[in-house]
Amino acid sequence: PAGFYTAQRILKLNSQVKVDIIERLPTPFGLVRYGVAPDHPDVKNVITSFTNLLQHNRCRFYGNISVGTDITLSQLLTNYSAVVLAYGADTDKKLGIPGEDNQGFLSARRFVGWYNGLPEDVNLDVDLSSQTAVIIGQGNVAVDVARILLTPPELLHQTDICTHANTVLRGSKIQRVVMVGRRGPLQVAFTIKELRELLKLKQISTLLAKEDHDFLEPIIPNLPRGRKRLIELLYKTSRDNTNIESAVKQLEIRYLRSPVRVNTDTQGKIKSITFEVNKLQDPTHMEANVIGTGEHETIDCGIAFRSIGYKSVPILPSVPFDSVKHIVPNDRGRVMHLDSDTVFEGLYCSGWIKRGPVGVIASTMNDAFETAERIHEDILSNKLQVFDTEFALAGLLPKGHRVVDYEDWTSLDSEEISRGGASKPREKIVSVEEMIRIMDKTE
Repeated sequence: PAGFYTAQRILKLNSQVKVDIIERLPTPFGLVRYGVAPDHPDVKNVITSFTNLLQHNRCRFYGNISVGTDITLSQLLTNYSAVVLAYGADTDKKLGIPGEDNQGFLSARRFVGWYNGLPEDVNLDVDLSSQTAVIIGQGNVAVDVARILLTPPELLHQTDICTHANTVLRGSKIQRVVMVGRRGPLQVAFTIKELRELLKLKQISTLLAKEDHDFLEPIIPNLPRGRKRLIELLYKTSRDNTNIESAVKQLEIRYLRSPVRVNTDTQGKIKSITFEVNKLQDPTHMEANVIGTGEHETIDCGIAFRSIGYKSVPILPSVPFDSVKHIVPNDRGRVMHLDSDTVFEGLYCSGWIKRGPVGVIASTMNDAFETAERIHEDILSNKLQVFDTEFALAGLLPKGHRVVDYEDWTSLDSEEISRGGASKPREKIVSVEEMIRIMDKTE
């Protein structure tokens, strides 16, 4: 959504600016479409304002265009006053442990893409035939994965989850989900909203070891308000065992464990994960250092998900990139050269590629607004070249390349809504080739 928020803001700030949104896929909305959980329709409501943006007379959508393949950055910089990079974080951080690439050990990022219909992830091999799933990480994405695994499929069917995913989930044998973090309960990264949704799932027991939370009681009153509410809920849940007998499935949250090895059977499929038990120098400190104890334990499982964060990658060799922070170096959105710490004229960045994959959609909006304001400043101070003539992007693309415009998207949107029928908001089309066929058919 960073690109859309940047466009919204610059159009509001400057009545002369025109914006073209270039997207690699034929579909707009990025992470809102392919990253937000299907059972979070309220978060997706932002699509309404993004649709209004695409209908703006000074905004155009160009889908199915890959920068670096179909068009060069140099061509864009030559023909536009400013170019904003807002391509997010397309890969995820790895653990760097033996067995991580074996069958059954999945990226949570790709699992999210799988159930949300991201074309490159729809063929992910998701085997839910075992009883236990392990999730490594304790952020909001990890909670999303746990909730999708534990939510009754008949409830998910009422959302825009893809049919191929819900079919697999209907056949799931998963009875126990273990969410493991390397630090303690005070340092969990998920939000209280996500935790509440997880705890409200019917016929699910939540197991939090009482002894892991005992130390929290005296420090809770002195925590910042937002963190205080979250830790209070964890503490209370660790003392509540009322739903265990009626539970059909179980969620277990475990702390102070770092994975050291993925163990596999003779066919190379995951059978367990070995963890080192940790301790914290000061469990009551948010930024406490983790110390390995040398003690190990193993959790048996038939599938596991790595959910320790996303990361961005360079889009092109010509674009400055900080390979340590995994962001484009910038000053409040203005891209900076790494070697000279000078401004890369005409090039800006917004969203996760600017600040890293942290925060919620509201954070992305504020970040995007900051970038738009820098562009506006540079226009007013005559730092950007201004073009008086209308520019046709299609003229720079390879001959015969199929460009997707807003009208094409509306035809695909209508088809997806129609396929959803009376029970679902939509049935997402997951093949780029099929998307294009539908668009061509309606022209």
